[in-house]
Amino acid sequence: MTVQSIRLFGDPVLRTPADPVVDFDAELRKLVADLTDTMREQSGAGLAAPQLGVGLRVFTFDVDDVLGHLVNPVLEFPDEEEQDGPEGCLSIPGLYFDTKRRQNVIAKGFSAFGDPMQIVGSGLMARCVQHETDHLDGVLFVDRLDPDGRKEAMKAIRQAEWYDQAVPPVVKFSPHLSNPFGLGR
Repeated sequence: MTVQSIRLFGDPVLRTPADPVVDFDAELRKLVADLTDTMREQSGAGLAAPQLGVGLRVFTFDVDDVLGHLVNPVLEFPDEEEQDGPEGCLSIPGLYFDTKRRQNVIAKGFSAFGDPMQIVGSGLMARCVQHETDHLDGVLFVDRLDPDGRKEAMKAIRQAEWYDQAVPPVVKFSPHLSNPFGLGR
């Protein structure tokens, strides 16, 4: 179990969809431990494997005193209720922008041992689960912003101390064409 370096905006691994986990072995459990240690060290609410440079569909979370992880998540939304509020990302440090998300989510997947799991969350937990699952799809929260918000976010990113101008920024539009905020997944 080790604290790892977090990949920052501009790193191509953050834009690459992660592969499903097929081996529920000691290596996966070490990855979950590293994700957890790194997330807690950075005081994050969640951390996805691509943020550590690992292209696998797994993330950890620490929300409202609930610490856990989910492998190969699939999201369901029990209703159409939305939330809009500040969201940040350990890969875009120090910047927060109001982001629309679904208020309630059901996430189904597996534990690091391959046991079926389900997370039912609302509010911050729902936001975290959606945010981390987006990472597994190569989507960053700034992609979910409206055009003006995205422009503001990109300006702030370019001005950030940590920003590497040698790596051209890539901003995607939501992959969910029917809803630019990706809320209909």
